[in-house]
Amino acid sequence: MPASFSKNTEKLEDSLGYRFKDKALLTDALTHKSYHHENPHDAPGHNERLEFLGDSVLGLVIAEDLFLKDAMLTEADMSKMKSYLVKESVLFEIASRLSLGKYLRLGRGEESTGGRQKKSILSDAVEALLGAVFLDSDYKTAKSVITRLFKDKISFAVAQKEGYDFKSELQEKSQSLFAVLPEYKIVKQEGEEHKKIFTAEVYINGQLYGSGTGKSKKDAQMSAAKEALEKLGDK
Repeated sequence: MPASFSKNTEKLEDSLGYRFKDKALLTDALTHKSYHHENPHDAPGHNERLEFLGDSVLGLVIAEDLFLKDAMLTEADMSKMKSYLVKESVLFEIASRLSLGKYLRLGRGEESTGGRQKKSILSDAVEALLGAVFLDSDYKTAKSVITRLFKDKISFAVAQKEGYDFKSELQEKSQSLFAVLPEYKIVKQEGEEHKKIFTAEVYINGQLYGSGTGKSKKDAQMSAAKEALEKLGDK
C-alpha cells in the first residue's frame, strides 16, 4: 500500500460533516477501479456506480437550492448555474478542500502517474462520496452535506451570475471588435465512452484566444469562451 494512502478516514468524515454507519460504503467511494482490478479480493467493489448515483443526487440538490434561493432566476439562469456548479473544476476544488486525494485507493499505474492530483479522478470521487452519503442516510442528510460543501460556490454563482452563456457573449464581442464569429475546435477527447473529457479551443481571426475542458463538447467550448473573454478583457 502506498505510504500516501490513509486508512484513517475520521478527518475526512470531519471535513465532510458526516459519520458513516456503513464504512464499506465509504471504502467503495474511495476505491478507484484501478485498485479494484489489481486487488479484486481486497476490493470487490469500486466507486463508479456510486459516482453515477452521486452525480444525480448532487444535481437535484443544486437545482433545488437554486430554485429556492432566488425567485427571479429563470429556467435558463438556473440551468447555466447548475452546469457551472457541477463541473469538474468546481468538484476538484471541493476535493482539494477535503484533502480527498490522500484517502483514495489507487492502482499502481494511477499511483505512479499522479492519480491523487488528477482532476478527473478527484471530481469523480467527490460524486461517489456524495452517493455513498445518500445511501448511508437519506436525501435530507445528503442535501445538508452538499449545501454545506457548496455553500460559497452557490452564493458566488448567484451573485456573479457565474455559469451564464459565455459563448453568446464572446460571439457578440467578437463581432463588435473584429466583425467575425469565433471558431471552436475540439482538439482532444480522453476517457471511456460514457465519461469522456473534451478539450476545446476557440479562435478569432485564426488566433487562439482560449482553451477549456468539460464532460461534453458544449461545456468545453463554454470554458474556452470564458478564457477568451478574460483575455479580451475590456477591449
